[in-house]
Amino acid sequence: MKSLLVCIMLFMGYSSPALADYQRNEAVPVDKVLFGKVRSIRQITQSELIEDRNHGWEVFGGALIGGTIGNQFGSGSGRVLTTILGAMLGGSLADEGKQKQQQVTLQLVELIVAIDDGSEFMVVQDFDPNMVFHAKDKIRMIYLADGSVRIDKQM
Repeated sequence: MKSLLVCIMLFMGYSSPALADYQRNEAVPVDKVLFGKVRSIRQITQSELIEDRNHGWEVFGGALIGGTIGNQFGSGSGRVLTTILGAMLGGSLADEGKQKQQQVTLQLVELIVAIDDGSEFMVVQDFDPNMVFHAKDKIRMIYLADGSVRIDKQM
């Protein structure tokens, strides 16, 4: 039951990219540490669609520039019409000019670990090329104070 709870907590907190919430040389409060061994490893990829958050400003800028150019032509009501058409054309061109979504693929690793007290856990975390796990590697299961769990090799 405890391992199921850890798995659920990890997947619920996993809607954002899998990068650690801390950087190298940064002190992070630790709640507890358990020791054990890796039973199995599985490489996983997760694809995410990321929306371009600047796209609205680009469309607005295109409409503004198009309206300014359109305002240079005509006079009276004709000028108003060319300003509106220029804004519509500039906004439309800016909207078509860029993708609204981008696909990002995250490299993850799924670890099944057996803790020294006999319990087993599954942890999914970001893949770190500097810390490649193998079956029977000795590990530390680190519970951070923010509720997340990380697996590191035991040195």
